[in-house]
Amino acid sequence: MTLQLLIVEDDDAVATALVDAVAAAGHTAICVARGADALLRHREAQMILLDLGLPDMDGLEVLRKLRLITSSPIVILSARDDERSVVRGLRQGADDYLVKPIGLTVLLARIEAVARRSQLSSSSSSELQVGELRIDLDKRTAGLGERSLNLTAKEFDLLSLLAQHAGSVVTREQILDALWGDAFIAVSRSLDVHLTGLRAKLDSPGMIINVRGVGYRIEAP
Repeated sequence: MTLQLLIVEDDDAVATALVDAVAAAGHTAICVARGADALLRHREAQMILLDLGLPDMDGLEVLRKLRLITSSPIVILSARDDERSVVRGLRQGADDYLVKPIGLTVLLARIEAVARRSQLSSSSSSELQVGELRIDLDKRTAGLGERSLNLTAKEFDLLSLLAQHAGSVVTREQILDALWGDAFIAVSRSLDVHLTGLRAKLDSPGMIINVRGVGYRIEAP
């Protein structure tokens, strides 16, 4: 299995060693030194290696924010070896917690173990169905019952994202990240406008449910 990794590490020497190690194992890597850059570029990778000692924000805060917007595997690689940090990291959603220094062979084995557990190679269907709602991701068309839905590009992307997680809540942060590329933009009124338009075209009250303070969930009417 070949992986595309995002390495979040502000020590240039460590970052270079990690890139060389994963390249030798047949993987590729992108390196960033700041937590803010990790939040913007996480979609470019299948797995994230996250240091906790970053210059702009604490790595555990980066982990918390990443978990709002991505389900990709995250492996913490840090010099912090105290039990509190390890427990917090794992409870906040890290798939593994490795303490520096660590042998590169062991690191690669742990990365591959996490990848296997996460089933990164699984493929997804190009068609989605939620009750009478049908979505063709390749053709970018959608219909409800006998009706075709004439959606704008953003409305289609929003509906597809909700349908891919049908029955589960999709947070506002996940939506903003997927549709606008930034989960933490200050102005998010655009989402509300597109959501209102989408609901009007669906004309199916109760299909898109507002989970107050969290996000939205789509269910078959």
